[in-house]
Amino acid sequence: MSAVREHFGSRLGFILAAAGSAVGIGNLVAFPVAATKSGGGAFLLVYALFVFLICLPVMMAELALGRRSDRDPVGAYRQLSGGSHLWRIPGWLALITPFMIAIFYLVVTVWILGYLIGTLRGNLDQLATEAYFLQFINSPVVFFYLVLLMFGINGILALGVKDGIERAAKTLMPMLFVMLLGLVIFVLTRENAALGLKYYLIPDFAKLNGEVVSKAMAQAFFSLSLGMGIMITYGSYMKKQDSVPGSARAVAITDTLVAFTAGLLILPSVFHFNPQIDPAELSDSSAGMIFLFLPKIFLALQDSVGYAGASAVAAVFFFLVLVAAVTSLVSIIEVPLATLRDEYCMSRKKAIYTVGLVQFVLAIGCAVSFGMADWLTQFVQLAGENKSFFDLVEIIFYDTILPLNGLLVCLFVIYKWKKINFDQELQIGDPGFAGSLSQKYINFSLGTFIPLILLLIFINTVALKFFGHSFI
Repeated sequence: MSAVREHFGSRLGFILAAAGSAVGIGNLVAFPVAATKSGGGAFLLVYALFVFLICLPVMMAELALGRRSDRDPVGAYRQLSGGSHLWRIPGWLALITPFMIAIFYLVVTVWILGYLIGTLRGNLDQLATEAYFLQFINSPVVFFYLVLLMFGINGILALGVKDGIERAAKTLMPMLFVMLLGLVIFVLTRENAALGLKYYLIPDFAKLNGEVVSKAMAQAFFSLSLGMGIMITYGSYMKKQDSVPGSARAVAITDTLVAFTAGLLILPSVFHFNPQIDPAELSDSSAGMIFLFLPKIFLALQDSVGYAGASAVAAVFFFLVLVAAVTSLVSIIEVPLATLRDEYCMSRKKAIYTVGLVQFVLAIGCAVSFGMADWLTQFVQLAGENKSFFDLVEIIFYDTILPLNGLLVCLFVIYKWKKINFDQELQIGDPGFAGSLSQKYINFSLGTFIPLILLLIFINTVALKFFGHSFI
């Protein structure tokens, strides 16, 4: 007998929790940089089209699977497929993927926590050097921060869906929005901020090509936490009277607004630091921007607000990124917890201990793969380059598997679970959805071009990451 199914206490609680899973490090840093380097407003337009024309239908499919089955991803596929052994594979992929993503995400979040503490201690000048980053990620203090972080995250999860995940989302997400807006207002008053807005917002359609379009699609898909089993799990916590289409749209809009607003912070900050900078020089890596570039920008603010003021701005930023990372991790780790509770009748406490122990060991493996352990630092060779254990986990489970999982969701919902059952679930809590243009579009897109696009992304990612060749 499975554990009693928990539910969110309110629709707002679900939306904020789901948005918290979607709003992560990539939204606050990678998205603004990608937009600036790939056509500014033109990239924003392409990104928005992908979010609402491609990603939104996939999100609705995942939420509908979860709510209809009232189960974790493994149980959802098993139940709605009639016990098919073949269709259990996507369920297990949707479990393993977030479990492994959480491992490398924990390590990056540990670094953010370390930089926040370093800033609060008045060490912004040290943080602004590359030597500090290399020394920090290979220092024993990383393990202490990892323990501290896991205690905090698992403490939230131990309280359950309503009292833990939902309450944390209702507290942390509004705090994130308010602090982000406050930083944006402050930065926009700095000298040369308008230059950053120009590069970020003015469309440059000449920069749009196949690679940029692919990047926008990948950013949109990853940003909304699709293919990780999160939306299936959160869908199982939804109440029947809540609208799946309406809730999905609210999550997509919230996530997109945060990503867009982050651009109003990052790019004006960059141009205040160096008005002559070429945006093409900015790092595509979120880690590179957060730990190697942005501290220099914050330190440069001391010319106008003093060292204490610059440190305060940096501390608020690192706290923002930490909140985004923690809300994402809470959602990611909830997926394997839900599976252990549903499939193996574990208590929430025992599931947390089980998942936490394994993830802690593997996270240590990722943390020491930057020089502390040579065999993990040069763990494998892919596409002619040496990759660390950290790199391998990220490449397989973040870059490669996510579009495959999304593809399998589309095929399952339309061709195995069937359109009629999918439609019926979307109409519960939203009777006006029946016969609407949105319903017709979602059914058509999920059964035709969306799976094709996800298949092409998956094939291209495998070719690029493992063999060094790209078809785009």
